[in-house]
Amino acid sequence: MADISVSKKMALMAVDALEDRKGENVRVIDISEISTLADYFIIAGGTNINQVQAMADNVQEVLGRAGHLTKNVEGYDTGNWILLDFGDIIVHVFDNENRLFYDLERIWRDGKSISKEDLT
Repeated sequence: MADISVSKKMALMAVDALEDRKGENVRVIDISEISTLADYFIIAGGTNINQVQAMADNVQEVLGRAGHLTKNVEGYDTGNWILLDFGDIIVHVFDNENRLFYDLERIWRDGKSISKEDLT
């Protein structure tokens, strides 16, 4: 993992990018102390495939302009659950049905749920 301050800035940029495309119920989970996968999971919902894809596109654009490129993208074509792996942060963008079904917030409940303000 990189410097936690870099991860925080990346997470904040991702949250802003999701909110800019009207992402619903955007959540940040600090998993830095319980996993080596990443420092933060960012989870957001969208109402339809077009919105979910637009949210993912915006996150990639905003972080890409800041020099943070995705290491892996999964699920973009179906638009039900798009995973964007930036290494230090992992962004999950769901349609509402799949977000309820997979319930990552429950699965990663050992992580610390933090607010957008905690990232500044």
